[in-house]
Amino acid sequence: MKNNITVSRRDFIKTTGMMTVGMGLTGAAALASPKTKVQNKLPQWKGFNLLDFFSPNPASSRPATQEDYFRWMSDWGFDFVRIPMAYPSYLDIDRSRNITPEEVYHIDEKAVDNIDKLVTMAHKYNLHVSLNLHRAPGYCVNAGFYEPYNLWTDQEALDAFCFHWDMWAKRYKNLSSQKISFDLVNEPSMRADMNDQHSKRSSVPGELYRKVAKAAAETIRKANPRHLVIADGNDVGKSVIPEITDLDIAQSCRGYYPGIISHYKAPWANKNPDILPEPKWPGKISAQFMFASDTSTVNDPYVKMENGEPYLHLSRTMLEEFYQPWIALVQQGVGVHCGECGCWNKTPHDVFLAWFGDVLDILSSNGIGFAIWEFSGSFGVLDSERADVDYEDWYGHKLDRKMLDLLMKQG
Repeated sequence: MKNNITVSRRDFIKTTGMMTVGMGLTGAAALASPKTKVQNKLPQWKGFNLLDFFSPNPASSRPATQEDYFRWMSDWGFDFVRIPMAYPSYLDIDRSRNITPEEVYHIDEKAVDNIDKLVTMAHKYNLHVSLNLHRAPGYCVNAGFYEPYNLWTDQEALDAFCFHWDMWAKRYKNLSSQKISFDLVNEPSMRADMNDQHSKRSSVPGELYRKVAKAAAETIRKANPRHLVIADGNDVGKSVIPEITDLDIAQSCRGYYPGIISHYKAPWANKNPDILPEPKWPGKISAQFMFASDTSTVNDPYVKMENGEPYLHLSRTMLEEFYQPWIALVQQGVGVHCGECGCWNKTPHDVFLAWFGDVLDILSSNGIGFAIWEFSGSFGVLDSERADVDYEDWYGHKLDRKMLDLLMKQG
């Protein structure tokens, strides 16, 4: 085989998180028809993530969301925003050194008030707000900030986690679940070294995930028993969590599969972005990047050997099989929403639209709503800086009208 690639398939999937080109999922025969409507316990929200408080360091935060953004979302028919927060962004701490366990409790009330202003502005335009701890005490899918303990294994971290959710739940104790929900922790996984982005990942053991989710949900519902709680899927958002289906907690999937489409050449999601073949949808592409060496094999139903070379066959079928467990979860009476989805700006635009049209059709046909990773930026409908889009001028912004039209027709 040509090109000796040094990343094994197992390490590739676990270290990139979202580059899940083959999950080995089964059960195609059990799929609901793509056009069969099922009753979802959650509303079929559609909207965007807002990244104002995504960074643990407020000094490096992105430009603040403008009120016009909310107005446009509402005018275009969207009804949902998710706010992924890094808990250090609202702490009063010394950022020149590593945080201590004691400092995790040092809330900066002014910073919290700024988050509250964003929530209030969203509600002004009748948008549901989902608050999410993108970085929680003891866990984040990203590196870039030292964590003094591990959320999944250390009681001290779990106590701090519940402290933060207690604060948010009490702050919004008088708001109904129609206006606000609480998304516990972004994209859980186990990592050998909590502070090493590239250490090996694995699933959070079900009993540990249940312990953490149950403790946080009970804390939240002490403030208001009707509060709506959501848990992100295991394996960085990809997998249903069967261990919590009895806890009245909704679950959040992801719309990034396969990563060769959604995160094509994204440097944070690929160790070797330059070796990736240009994606197609549908179609076949070289699968050499999935192999670790000339003698390794890949157990993936969508990889076929042709003339001694491996090819990855991309199709709607693989999406239907990927989302089958989530569709089954809806049918079991558990609320499901796709809390993040979209595509980075290096994927050819026509490929992105063709693939994402299938993703959204499968989700919406099964009553599952969605939230694009961002409104304005490289994943967004505004100012995405794609090189192959004929942008429309929109009040000084560059609007991807084709993407917007695709999103607006869902639901």
